[in-house]
Amino acid sequence: MAFKAKSAAETKAAELAAALIRIADRGGAPATIGADELRRASPRLTPLAIGQMFRRHRDDLEAALAERGYTLIDYADQGTGIGMAFEIGIAQ
Repeated sequence: MAFKAKSAAETKAAELAAALIRIADRGGAPATIGADELRRASPRLTPLAIGQMFRRHRDDLEAALAERGYTLIDYADQGTGIGMAFEIGIAQ
């Protein structure tokens, strides 16, 4: 099987998933995770990048969360600077 290099977007989506999982592991689920908390977990995750990665790679994010026993309940994006939040729960 040949190695397939990930694009920058795929790498950043994996970083977003990892940050969500780390925060949920630390704080427990259910949890509401905002952009500020994600920025503290990974400074490369700007609000713009978070929104783009969610829209483009939602399936990958949900799969990564499911592997760790979590599920994405909701995502709210009210615009840059206004607020965005992920609601993470325990998978049934």
